[in-house]
Amino acid sequence: MKKLYFFIILFLSCTLTSCVDIVERYNFKANGTCDVIYDFDMSRAVAILHNLLSDSVAATPQFAMVKDTVMNLYSALPDSTQNKMSKDEMKLTQSSNLAINMNLKQSRMKVSIRHQSDSPAELEYYLQQMSKLVNYDQIGKKNRNLNMFNAQQLIAGQECYAYQVTSSKFIRIIDKAKFNAFLKKTGSTFAMAKAMLIETPYKVVLNFAKPVKKIDNKYAVLSADRKQVTLQTNMDELIKNPALMNLRIDF
Repeated sequence: MKKLYFFIILFLSCTLTSCVDIVERYNFKANGTCDVIYDFDMSRAVAILHNLLSDSVAATPQFAMVKDTVMNLYSALPDSTQNKMSKDEMKLTQSSNLAINMNLKQSRMKVSIRHQSDSPAELEYYLQQMSKLVNYDQIGKKNRNLNMFNAQQLIAGQECYAYQVTSSKFIRIIDKAKFNAFLKKTGSTFAMAKAMLIETPYKVVLNFAKPVKKIDNKYAVLSADRKQVTLQTNMDELIKNPALMNLRIDF
C-alpha cells in the first residue's frame, strides 16, 4: 500500500504542469543548424510531495531512487514502434535525446528533451512533429524503470503552435482552437495551481549567431548585442491572452 500510494502521488506531481518550470531554448548557429532544448524542472513538485508523504513512505526504497541518465529517443522505442516510423520520423528521433536527473530526497527532478536540427526546414518539421514523436507510453514499455515520467504530457502544449522557420526568420503563431482543446484537458490543473498560489513560469530563449533585425512581440526582451531574445510569462497570463507567446523574428 505504501508503494502504491507513493507512486500515485509521484505520478500526480510529475504530470501537474502547474508544478513545472519550463524553459524552451533555441541555439541557432551560423551554419544553419540549431540545437533545441526543452527543460522541465519538477523540483517544486517534489518539494510539495515531501509535505504530503508520511515519514514511513519517505523512508521507502522508491523514495530513495536516484537517476541521472541520457537516452536516445529512437533506441528507447520498442521495435514495433520503430518499424512503423517514416524515414523522416526515424531521423528526428535518432537525433533527439531524453535526459533525466532525479534525486527525490534532495527535491530534484529534471527532464530535458534535446534535438539538433541540420537545417531550418528540418527544424520546422521537428517543431511541428515533436509532441507526437516523444511517445513516452512506448518508451515506458521498453524501459520499465522509467515509466513514472510522462514527458509527452509535459510537451503536449507544443501542439498548439504553427511554425515557419527559414535561414532568416523564426515565426510561431498559436492555434487558438488547439489551445482551447489543450485547456479543456488541463484547465482544472491550472485552476488548482492558481488557488494554491503556484505560478507556472514559461520561458523561451533564442540565441542567434548574428544580430536580430526585428521582433514582433512587445513583451520580448532583446539583449544588448541583439543576439538573444527572451520571452517569459506564465500559464495564468497565457490563458488570458494566448497570443502572448507568438513570435515573429527577423535575423
